[in-house]
Amino acid sequence: MTGRIAPSPLNAEAFSPYGDVIEVAGAPDKIINQGKCGRYHDLATLDFGRGRAGISLFEAEARALPYTVDMVERHPDGSQAFIPIDGVPMLVVVADDQDGTPVNPKAFISQPGQSINLHRGTWHGVLAPLGRAGRFAVVDRIGDGTNLEEYWFPEPWTVEVAET
Repeated sequence: MTGRIAPSPLNAEAFSPYGDVIEVAGAPDKIINQGKCGRYHDLATLDFGRGRAGISLFEAEARALPYTVDMVERHPDGSQAFIPIDGVPMLVVVADDQDGTPVNPKAFISQPGQSINLHRGTWHGVLAPLGRAGRFAVVDRIGDGTNLEEYWFPEPWTVEVAET
């Protein structure tokens, strides 16, 4: 094994190098719909190259800890947002880029009410709902050309909760 990764709770500051945490915090930016709705405005930076934004629905099988990370991927032509529909927490694995190779993987566990938007070109693990299967709305680039790069680690990483 290459190493072990202890997951952290997902938070905007720690996740900022990789993308946006989409969640409600504080007072809404605007009150709309005759005062019956608070709008939390522009919570993620969508970034698409050639192509357009599309919304897809994903159904993903449940995963559990410990979790083996043997592959990460990235999308050079567009950001990618994952919005849980069923409220299922997700394990979010990301890695830094060093000359086109993912390094220093990190893991986060989303909390209720959190979604993510991965920046364009961010190395990340596959969609991994924890505990039970989940449905997700995904906002990403739709267009011609290849928008997927995969990297298979020579030795897999393991995400597991550190023993106390």
